[in-house]
Amino acid sequence: MRAVENALGIIIPDNARVIRNLITGIQFVQDHVIHFYHLHALDWVDIVSALKADPAKTSSLAQSISDWSKSSASYFKTIQNKVKTLVDSGQLGPFANAYWGHPAYKLPPEANLMAVAHYLEALDWQRDVIKIQALLGSKNPHAQTYLVGGMSIPIDPNSQNALNAGSIALISDLAKKALEFVEKVYIPDLLAVASFYKEWAGYGGGVGNFMAYGEFPNDNISNTANLWLPRGIIKNEDLSKVHPVEHSRIMEYVTHSWYEYKDGDAKAKHPWDGETNFKYTGPKPPYEFLDTTKKYSWLKAPRYEEMPMEVGPLARMLVAYASGHKRVKEAVDNCLKKLGVGPGALFSTLGRVAARGIETLVTAEMLPVWLNELAANMKKGDHRMHNGDKWEPSKWPVESKGYGFHEAPRGALGHWVHIKNGTIANYQCVVPSTWNGSPRDAKGQRGPYEASLIGTPVADPNKPVEILRTVHSFDPCMACAVHVVDATGKEVTKIRIV
Repeated sequence: MRAVENALGIIIPDNARVIRNLITGIQFVQDHVIHFYHLHALDWVDIVSALKADPAKTSSLAQSISDWSKSSASYFKTIQNKVKTLVDSGQLGPFANAYWGHPAYKLPPEANLMAVAHYLEALDWQRDVIKIQALLGSKNPHAQTYLVGGMSIPIDPNSQNALNAGSIALISDLAKKALEFVEKVYIPDLLAVASFYKEWAGYGGGVGNFMAYGEFPNDNISNTANLWLPRGIIKNEDLSKVHPVEHSRIMEYVTHSWYEYKDGDAKAKHPWDGETNFKYTGPKPPYEFLDTTKKYSWLKAPRYEEMPMEVGPLARMLVAYASGHKRVKEAVDNCLKKLGVGPGALFSTLGRVAARGIETLVTAEMLPVWLNELAANMKKGDHRMHNGDKWEPSKWPVESKGYGFHEAPRGALGHWVHIKNGTIANYQCVVPSTWNGSPRDAKGQRGPYEASLIGTPVADPNKPVEILRTVHSFDPCMACAVHVVDATGKEVTKIRIV
């Protein structure tokens, strides 16, 4: 939407901006909680170890870090019995593909039992709070109510089929539920787990460059710089200066990607001039080997001023922290103090995990603020949701170009569009996992995933939980199996990312 609105010079109504902020905000909160408990926790939590826990001691542990209501000994005993039934059945379901008993697991049984209980609670919690997305966007995660020029969801105090006082009250209750779980369960769990893995503040640093497009606009202009989470770049882990982001400095290489540019693969292209032409001429299907001297990835290699960039919650929190964002700085400093580490610990696997939790907290706190903005507009009779002045293609310029910056939960998402004679002449997007998972470029520079794994200790190559910890800390979005091979091409193990 923002790319086309930028190309056509469309300014959206205030209500559309606020609703977009609410949709993006609840998606951040729900997505990050799901990632912590359901996609990443089992890299740190040993489910089977929970069977050895003393429920009474687990209760004491839980009550020492939070006043969450579900923390009695009998509650944890019930959870333990459920886990035992699951283990005894031999059908572990979502817990089947982990490395239980691995020496890299360090949590005591009681902490493991507490984490398992909250894993299960988070399943019910996320199902409820994401109703905000359903009410405002009709679908999760890909909202259906976005339109060029605003939103399609109507406001009508007198209609049950539109946003009204009742739906605002329901969203308010769900936002409170979201924040309560984040404050009383997610953040205490994050700090408790991290306290046993402080050495991971020394692993997974990556490329040292971080980029955030910024998100949650305070005004209605496409690609505005007036954002609640600021836009900027951190270079070489230097928090003393935040550099500006210029979309014209973004280029993509395909030197080591299974694509080709018509004028050669050695040079990079800006997305407005981008091409997506698949090319593979190797002797085997490309997933059967890995040769980093040749083409070896489905991803292109985006670079900013020829530099690889990490994007995502850590990048956003670093840019906000270095920019002097009051609430983010307060939350980051509080987290570092509780863990007994300095700001340098942020540049790590553990830093990525912590930043995601911090972002969840500060974003959940903002949901009521944005909702109050919407309610205030409705109260004064402002029901505008769409600016259709330039919607008709007949009113468009003969040719125009636009770009749209957005922050998805996983990081910086950019869209570039070239419109000519009322139709799209070229369209390219550069998504978060392309930045983070990019292959090497023409200069041989590694992308963030590859760079972050250098120096990571692996106790058992057949059970590389340490590799998973760092790769999962980026929250990769790849609906395929990832293969690990040794130097001779032999498959060592297969890991499915879900």
